[in-house]
Order: sequence, then C-alpha cells, then structure tokens
Amino acid sequence: MKLMTEELKKQFPKLGATDGQPMRERVVYAKFFDPSGSWTWYAFEFDTKDEFFGLVDGFEKELGSFSLREMQSVKGPFGLGIERDLYFGQPKVGDIKRLAEWLKDWEDAEKRYG
Repeated sequence: MKLMTEELKKQFPKLGATDGQPMRERVVYAKFFDPSGSWTWYAFEFDTKDEFFGLVDGFEKELGSFSLREMQSVKGPFGLGIERDLYFGQPKVGDIKRLAEWLKDWEDAEKRYG
C-alpha cells in the first residue's frame, strides 16, 4: 500500500500553515497506523517530500514531526508495515473521539500557559 499518493499530497497544508489555528479545528489529512502494534500517526501538515507534522499516539500522545521515509521502512512481525487508514476521512481533531481526553488536556494547558 502506498502511504502517500499524489492526490493526497496536494491536499496537505505546508509545514507551519496551521500554526495559530485552534487544535480542535485542525484537519487530520491522513491517519497512519501500525497493524501489529498500538502506534497511530495523525498528520496535519506535510512538506511535500518527507516530513509530516501531526499527533503521534504511541507510548503517549505528543505533537511533532515524523518521516514518511521512516514509516515506509518499518517492517513488523510477519513483514507488516505501517498502513494508511483508507476509510478515515479527513476529520477535525475535535471530532476524533479517541483524542477527546488528550484534546481537553491540551486546551487546559494552553489556557494556563499560553
């Protein structure tokens, strides 16, 4: 499976384009996951070559950059690689139930610390 298509690549905002946008309003343009583990990557922005910015849900949830090339190189048990969820759509962060608790904590911290 291709993790990135030309069509999908055109839909992503460039890196930094969503700075200042409320977290709950950011669109997740792609969701990637490890079928043999519990890691999930929610991508908000893309540099058109290799680097995404988004939310990584692994040992903990954190915002940051992640690499298309690195995701393509992962081979888990039985040779399974990272996959893109073809049926995820493009919801806003605020509409993803799995992220509700994290989002509340994010918004509380943002109010408290700016």
